[in-house]
Amino acid sequence: MASQIVFVNEFTNGILDPKDSMLGPVQNGGYIIANTAPGCWGPMITPAIRGGHEVTKPVYVEGAKVGDSIIIRIHSIKVTSIITSSGNERVIDGRFLGDPFVAGRCPKCGTLYPETIIDGIGKDAIKCKICNESVAPFEFTNGYTIVFDENYKMGITLNKSMAENVAKNAKKYMKIPDNSIQNPIAIFAQADIVGLTARLRPFMGQLGTLPGIVMPDSHNAGDFGQFLIDAPHEYAIRKEQLSLRTDGHMDVNKVREGAIVIAPVKVDGAGVYLGDMHAMQGDGEIAGHTTDVAGIVIVQVEVLKNLELEGPIILPNAEDLPYLARPFSCEEKEIAKKLADIWEVTEVEESLPVSFVGSGANINDATNNALQRASKLLGISIPEVKNRATITGAIEIGRLPGTVTATFLVPVNLLKKVNLYDIVAKKYKI
Repeated sequence: MASQIVFVNEFTNGILDPKDSMLGPVQNGGYIIANTAPGCWGPMITPAIRGGHEVTKPVYVEGAKVGDSIIIRIHSIKVTSIITSSGNERVIDGRFLGDPFVAGRCPKCGTLYPETIIDGIGKDAIKCKICNESVAPFEFTNGYTIVFDENYKMGITLNKSMAENVAKNAKKYMKIPDNSIQNPIAIFAQADIVGLTARLRPFMGQLGTLPGIVMPDSHNAGDFGQFLIDAPHEYAIRKEQLSLRTDGHMDVNKVREGAIVIAPVKVDGAGVYLGDMHAMQGDGEIAGHTTDVAGIVIVQVEVLKNLELEGPIILPNAEDLPYLARPFSCEEKEIAKKLADIWEVTEVEESLPVSFVGSGANINDATNNALQRASKLLGISIPEVKNRATITGAIEIGRLPGTVTATFLVPVNLLKKVNLYDIVAKKYKI
């Protein structure tokens, strides 16, 4: 029997497998409450995790079938980590097979995905459990340790001495969930930037549904997914199989409390999963990584029947919309109506904002992907999508090298045609 609320505190080993059993089921219209583990750096220095992240076990949604979509309403995102560490990375040769995010390997005994122990602090503290060799596939080129105030409004980066003190009890300070196996990145005691202050604005870097093929979690996207094509490890795919992704790994900072994500269903039950919470991130995530934190997330899920999507749609909070894509005020509508009367325009188009996620090997490919997805869903030409996105929206970078959102005002008649009008109108209170 499906539950109204499913509590999640279990994690994958970094691999999304549509054939694995799921948690739940959760009722159509029910809630998922999850204690999520930090993404990126912790899993990156834990070779037993095979995906670059450590996301929650997917949840089966009652009534979801291939060809449907899942409406995911983000009711709450709360950071629980007191401290985290992040920065720009450099790979260490000899410690991986083809892809350091996916296939960590001990350089001494050759064990693939080795279990590890923590021996001290610093970048060499992560040791192979079998032979005691340092095995972390990554190190920082420039990094920092950052602490948050008790109300989670601001953060400040620590000096070396304080970073080392934190490193000695890193798991406690980072609030790593009980069932997580990741090594806490604060162990590295990185302190290249000291005294930097930053505002918190938490969001989910990973929020979506299972791909139609086995994929490492951080590679469930069109940019990182490129690394899987003909890779030398067991998770290699063919180029055409990349279309089975769901772009659950977006790193789009609009995916925050109050926003709605509409995700494709490519496996019966959908398999909704969460992870990679970020305390803050500017557009583009230019350093490659940001402040990965543990947290508690509450989402509500609802099946949208017979809406077949290739990738996610986001309905951002109104303040997160590009200026040109914001719904028109009553005053603006009145100005438009008067202008139409003067110039004998018989019908003024009614429209509402939608963000289409696109991903690809680079920003150009990702933009083309977003435009194609919008064109296909709405039944209008790509040139028309380009025009609308140019004068009523924007193309915004989610993550380099290749995740974007194409946001623009979509005519109401087209939203009604694809059964999206009600949810979009309710979101923007029209």
